[in-house]
Amino acid sequence: MLCRAQYVYEAGGGEHTTLENRGQNLGNIRDATAIFDPIHPKDIMDKLLKPALTMGVRAHKPAPKKKKAVKTDGAEEEVEEFKKPPLAAMLNSFDFESVAREVMEPQAWGYYSSGGDDEITLRDNHLAFQRITMRPRILVNVREIDMTTKILGVPASIPLYFTATALAKLAHQEGELAIVKAAKKAGVPYMLPTLSSYTLDEMLEARTPDQVVFSQLYVNPERSRSEEYVTKLEKAGVQALFVTVDAPQLGRREKDMRNKFTQQGSDVQGDDEDDGAVDRSQGATRAISSYIDPGLNWEDVPWLKSITKMKVLLKGVQCAEDAVMAYKAGLSGCVLSNHGGRQLDTCRPGIEVLPEVMEAIKAEGATKENFAVFIDGGVRRGGDVFKAVALGAQAVGVGRPVLYSLASYGQNGIVRMVHMLQDELQMVMRLAGTPNIPSITEKHVITTNLADHIVPLPIDNLTHKTYQGLEPAARL
Repeated sequence: MLCRAQYVYEAGGGEHTTLENRGQNLGNIRDATAIFDPIHPKDIMDKLLKPALTMGVRAHKPAPKKKKAVKTDGAEEEVEEFKKPPLAAMLNSFDFESVAREVMEPQAWGYYSSGGDDEITLRDNHLAFQRITMRPRILVNVREIDMTTKILGVPASIPLYFTATALAKLAHQEGELAIVKAAKKAGVPYMLPTLSSYTLDEMLEARTPDQVVFSQLYVNPERSRSEEYVTKLEKAGVQALFVTVDAPQLGRREKDMRNKFTQQGSDVQGDDEDDGAVDRSQGATRAISSYIDPGLNWEDVPWLKSITKMKVLLKGVQCAEDAVMAYKAGLSGCVLSNHGGRQLDTCRPGIEVLPEVMEAIKAEGATKENFAVFIDGGVRRGGDVFKAVALGAQAVGVGRPVLYSLASYGQNGIVRMVHMLQDELQMVMRLAGTPNIPSITEKHVITTNLADHIVPLPIDNLTHKTYQGLEPAARL
């Protein structure tokens, strides 16, 4: 579609793609459909754009796949393909991340793995769990361990759900369809993303008849678009709507931005630097913010509640005051989240915000039944799930572990990742003296150092070896 050649930049398809397919005027624009379509849903134009802005369809041939190569003394040389270890060799979520880094395209890896600015919050999301210590009880009958629970009334095999993540086809061709199916096999809910690679109809069709899903929502400045989308979700039987509130503007993910810059070809120093025609500063994330309403505010909450009978929650709450306001506004709950460390850097992790939120909402009369609190960000171990539940969370959301296990081994990888977390949680519950989820309380953990960001910690070898730091321009 000719419109997609123009639209690819804004929709997150990658700035370099637009540069390679643009002309000096409309007549010279090349067809970018073959690059755009593999990772975007067929209905993305209908979902985000007014009909007047689309221009029609143009036939195309798929671009040929290129072999991986490296440049050595000006010559191209084929490199040995990475050999994946067997799925059975994956022992923890970090193993999937290390495999995903090798098998994913650099552009996709940069988009998924990047965090905001110096990536301090990205790293601290996981490190914060290590600032919570265990306080186990002994001589409790833990022969039988029951990890099952309910998340917003939906049965789950573990207090965990798959949170919404954009453009899953960047990880695997089956994208969100594989995640829907894996969620059913693993016995956990999936929060459908607004910015998906497959259409909403395709994602919903991938469900089994008895499968319940949630959905995430970016509120569009064109409110009628959001209303239409929400109505469609409700008619399809979606149980809950998580409205993202921490992204009125998308953060600077420099790893992603740097990757886009270096893959733009030989014209990176061309005249476009001088005429201001090209903004190279935002990478693949620029477009999404064009379709998120920065004017969304508390006065819009009654409107959100009026357009659906689904449970409405806020995703991206980062302090007790806002959690209390959400409760008083009659919402069904909130997710304590910093968007995976991709927004405002040096924000606190959701697990760190959790104790102050639970104390504040309890003082207002909230209960776990009438106001559900979730966290996401940095969950990599079954022990992390335990600590979140102990501090009051109904469940935790996982994002990157889903994408990395999907990229590494497809649908089966996701299922194995969840089973590993279940194995870890079972062990932690048994050793902590907690035979079921209700028995996990704040008395089983110590949070003295949770808010102390300078407490010395031993090196986390798995994180240290897996995490890929920011590269300065001189190193590229």
